[in-house]
Amino acid sequence: MKNKQLLASEFFSANSKRHYFIDLKRADNNSRYIQLTRSEQQNDGSYKRWSFVVFEDHLPEFLGAMRSVFQAAAYQYEGYQTVYDMAEEYKSAKGIKAMPEDARPREKLFSKGASRLTTEELLAILVGSGTPRESAVELGKRIYDGHGGRPHLLKQCSYSSLCKFKGMGVAKASAILAAIELAHRIYTPAPEFKTVYLVKKPGDAGDEPAYFLNS
Repeated sequence: MKNKQLLASEFFSANSKRHYFIDLKRADNNSRYIQLTRSEQQNDGSYKRWSFVVFEDHLPEFLGAMRSVFQAAAYQYEGYQTVYDMAEEYKSAKGIKAMPEDARPREKLFSKGASRLTTEELLAILVGSGTPRESAVELGKRIYDGHGGRPHLLKQCSYSSLCKFKGMGVAKASAILAAIELAHRIYTPAPEFKTVYLVKKPGDAGDEPAYFLNS
């Protein structure tokens, strides 16, 4: 990776002596990778750097791992004692990944069609992810039951009614509200208007009735 092309870069500083860099680079074999670097000023004024790279074909796993760590950290206030406790509970949670592949909402939609999914499963696809303690399907069921347990009652959803459920935020609520509005537009077609022409025969006086023709 001697010939490195910098494609994108971000950095932030912890203080005046410690800085972090996140760089997206292209190697000489045309593959891309992310390089994370910590740069820290030493007592003699020089800088010491620590770096590691994540190659392009490992990015999905890397991002998935980072997402899991951040998700666990978000729930740290709930009484976890150590990072190990958080990791163990997260791994033991009965999430979508623990389901058989043919029972997972996205795979089921792809193989059997959207009509074969329950309303809870459709909601699970829209919200995308649950919490460390419940799957997206379980979150979808809570939302469904919390709005009356009938599909047509979901049209009463709002940001406030959705975000009251733990695990829901503006982004997930927006996905559900957008889907509801799209369904409304699909099944409520815009009214069709016909062009009407006003026709008067030559020689008719101004007070004579006119004839109307539809296009």
